[in-house]
Amino acid sequence: MDQTLESDTPPGQVDTIREVFQYLRRFAGKTFVIKIDYTITEDPHFPMLMADIARLHEVGIKIVLIPGAKERIDDILAVYRIEDRIIGGVRATSSEAIPFIKMAAFDVANRLMTNLSGADVNAVIGNWVRAKGIGVVNGVDYQSAGLVEKILTKEIRSLTDEGFVPILPCIGWGPTGRPYNIASNELAVVAASRLGAEKLFFITGGDGVLAGDYRVPEGIPVSPAGRISNLSLSDLEAFFAANPGLPPPEHLERARRACEGGVERVHILNGKKDGVLLKEIFSNLGSGTMVYSNRYSGIRPMKHNDVSEVLRVMEPFVRQGILVSRSEDALADGYRDYIVFEVDGAIHASAALHRYQDNCGEIAAIAVDENYSHLGVGPRLVGYLCELARKSGITRVFVLTTRTADWFLSLGFEEGDLSSLPEQKRAAYNLERKSKILIRNLE
Repeated sequence: MDQTLESDTPPGQVDTIREVFQYLRRFAGKTFVIKIDYTITEDPHFPMLMADIARLHEVGIKIVLIPGAKERIDDILAVYRIEDRIIGGVRATSSEAIPFIKMAAFDVANRLMTNLSGADVNAVIGNWVRAKGIGVVNGVDYQSAGLVEKILTKEIRSLTDEGFVPILPCIGWGPTGRPYNIASNELAVVAASRLGAEKLFFITGGDGVLAGDYRVPEGIPVSPAGRISNLSLSDLEAFFAANPGLPPPEHLERARRACEGGVERVHILNGKKDGVLLKEIFSNLGSGTMVYSNRYSGIRPMKHNDVSEVLRVMEPFVRQGILVSRSEDALADGYRDYIVFEVDGAIHASAALHRYQDNCGEIAAIAVDENYSHLGVGPRLVGYLCELARKSGITRVFVLTTRTADWFLSLGFEEGDLSSLPEQKRAAYNLERKSKILIRNLE
């Protein structure tokens, strides 16, 4: 044993070490999307920030970087005397300007790659963003300004699995190869949501959200330094409601959309402070402003008029033999047993809890659109139904499955047999289907 560590390490430092190990276990293999403002790349602390990002990569966290380029674009367009307009935060991009915007975007991306290379981390700059033009809005032709249409998530995940750090410049590509200028903050939100990122970081030049600038509803925590330290999505709604007429703090609306898109945590940090990223990740106290999602956000009871959409989500799983086919009439009659997961009003997953005698319930009909499976929607549905069952007095739940037993076992279920089922379900058990019976106690 190291006698120096044993005798001289303060108790608080030991607690910090334990905290770090706790977070390392939690985040190993997770994806972090980090958007870095251009101004940070010119700060003296920038090399240390990139070194810290390299350390996160080395311990098994999958990193995706989004470089901001606004100020660099401004500089290059000014040098070449190319006029442009920013309207509502969007740069109306002419065909004359787009080559210089590409130059600026890839220049900043190269700065990030160069620093990672110095830390012996392999990074790749690529064209994994598909875009479409904004078009003409209220009489303004945005020309080569675009919106994210698709992120090539499979290719990006393949790179992170192989140990690379993908870097996504603020350029998207249309179906004919036409480049579009995309707002890097918007790109960060969409990329984090589509990749199912555990965390999204906005590394800025400011100190998060300062309480002194706004009316802060009771119950929202404020740090001793006067910074709002964290907000849930419900806190965020209360915060917006308490400050009508004031422009919302930068990034808070983006944080809300990212959380609604499946990102667990969004962090707004001051990149001009040394070690800010590590302090935020490996400390319960944090160092910026965090917005976090309700684990069950997006989940709601099924409505009668959801029947056709739920059948659509179920259909691929019925075709594969994973789910038993349900008729429209049967689903309409039993819709009160079902819950759905929706994003922007569109249903992308469903599941059911059927109640039986003896305080027993069945979790059934779990179907998740494959485009949303990476967001952890399936476990969230099961967790929601287990909590719902517990609150209604159900002490154990069961599932019948032919193809997904391992998945349910990973969620805390255990193998059972016919005698584990309530009498009514035992009598209806399909011997030809030979479904596995899995049980989870809720007491």
